[in-house]
Amino acid sequence: MNPYLSVIIPIYNESENFQKGNLSHIHEFLSGLNFDWELLLVNDGSTDDSLALAAKFAKNHINTRVINNPHRGKAATVATGVFESLGEYILFSDTDQATPIEELTKIIPKLKSGFDIVIGSRSGRKGYPLYRQILAYGMVVIRTLLLRLPFKDTQCGFKAFKKAPAIRIFRIMEKVHPSKTITQPAVNPGFDVELLYLGRKLGYKIAEVPVDWFHQDSKRVTFIKDAVNGLKELFLIRFRSLTNAYKI
Repeated sequence: MNPYLSVIIPIYNESENFQKGNLSHIHEFLSGLNFDWELLLVNDGSTDDSLALAAKFAKNHINTRVINNPHRGKAATVATGVFESLGEYILFSDTDQATPIEELTKIIPKLKSGFDIVIGSRSGRKGYPLYRQILAYGMVVIRTLLLRLPFKDTQCGFKAFKKAPAIRIFRIMEKVHPSKTITQPAVNPGFDVELLYLGRKLGYKIAEVPVDWFHQDSKRVTFIKDAVNGLKELFLIRFRSLTNAYKI
């Protein structure tokens, strides 16, 4: 029998978070749930010992699978997890657990009540650096003007879907963005926006719920580069929509 919930954890050079015990904490929480679940650790071509650590973890923890991808970025990594998921509901969450797995208790009731997609909205953002506040505010203003998305926070890495909508959205994204191997760390600020834009365009019901969030330092976030890439990707999403690239 297939599990009720699939939890996808994208992994790229996460040795430090393994050592903090983050995955053990996630597994312990899931083990206390009153329904069946699976934990998918999707390795994005890590260059440290993350793959070996993930394999060791899966060997010692039930309901855990490891999927090994070449390095293609978070979007392709999450998509792989979605296509491999067996659950009725699918959640993706980050290894650093900036949004704790316990916030799932706010997500499941929304899915059960009829929403197709439920996204976490970071409340408070304690410890958020000023440069990231500026970047986030700028993204909100521009994406509202360009895409008319009514969400306060599109970028929280804590999102859940019913299976059919997830498969449909990620198939379209896979078509628009054919997977290719890359060589450097990749932060794709347009990924979360695009999947939500597609979700609305397809007519899915989307709920946004406040979740706890704790700032985690990341060497993958660079102010100027991410601001430029984020702006470019917002315009590209609009362009694709106008030129019917999504072909919905």
